Amino acid sequence: MNLVRTAMLLAFMTALFMFVGFLIGGRAGMMIAFLIAAGMNFFSYWNSDRMVLSAYRAQQADERNAPEFFAIIRDLARNAGLPMPKVYLYDSPQPNAFATGRNPENAAVAASTGLLQALSPEEVAGVMAHELAHIQNRDTLTMTITATLAGAISMLGNFAFFFGGNRDNNNNPLGFVGVLVAMIVAPLAAMLVQMAISRTREYSADRRGAEICGNPLWLASALGKIARGAAHVPNEDAERNPATAHMFIINPLSGERMDNLFSTHPDTENRIAALQEMAQSGMNVSTGPVRAGNPTRKSRSVPNTGRGGSQPPRGPWS
Repeated sequence: MNLVRTAMLLAFMTALFMFVGFLIGGRAGMMIAFLIAAGMNFFSYWNSDRMVLSAYRAQQADERNAPEFFAIIRDLARNAGLPMPKVYLYDSPQPNAFATGRNPENAAVAASTGLLQALSPEEVAGVMAHELAHIQNRDTLTMTITATLAGAISMLGNFAFFFGGNRDNNNNPLGFVGVLVAMIVAPLAAMLVQMAISRTREYSADRRGAEICGNPLWLASALGKIARGAAHVPNEDAERNPATAHMFIINPLSGERMDNLFSTHPDTENRIAALQEMAQSGMNVSTGPVRAGNPTRKSRSVPNTGRGGSQPPRGPWS
């Protein structure tokens, strides 16, 4: 079903791209838009991970430069039954993380330096388990290609604003009204599709991530801290690439918490509540995937969700 949804999404985004091209340049514009969309789909499929990682200037991490962080992800991937993904760090004081790649065999996870400084090893494990869940659910391909096409449709709308406003253009049968539709409605539609995808999949990744790391409260605690950090610490690279915002575990742009169609993520409090309910149902003991900080099989849970707790930050570097 995930593959079917992905195919339907790509078909819709391509059709929307062609519609904008038709509004701008008639049939010729529609054909050009189709060729561009097809080329972008192909390019995004094979290069999605490189595109996003390059936008955030992420550097690959390994057992030499980030041994404990690398070990956390290696053990989580083993718990999930996934191939070891490539591991990256990007320099940002905002605590956040994302995953990318076209399939589990060609996937990558990335965390900010701010995440490792602000969160405990258990909380880092919860966050990275969430990202591995996106990989296991094959969300990363859909989310990355959607970001690429949504950004392209917005650029096409900008092109319409500057070059498509000639009312006497016979190749544009809808004239100036068509240009207004291309400039406003199409980018909005692309944005809504992008947001809807992210919202429906975050809850699933939270649940599966909790199963992978073995303790829902680790992720619940991390979400509270990341949401506060994202609300107060800017991410300049994300501001320059807003179409990638839905790929992060928490919206890196504004920290908005409105649970409505115009939010790229579900409300953080709702996600925390769902994880706490999951823990209360009996899943509250780690299966031991985390090695940083020397937690044992009965490693302590993190009952505080990051809202006024006294637990000191101690990232995996310590």
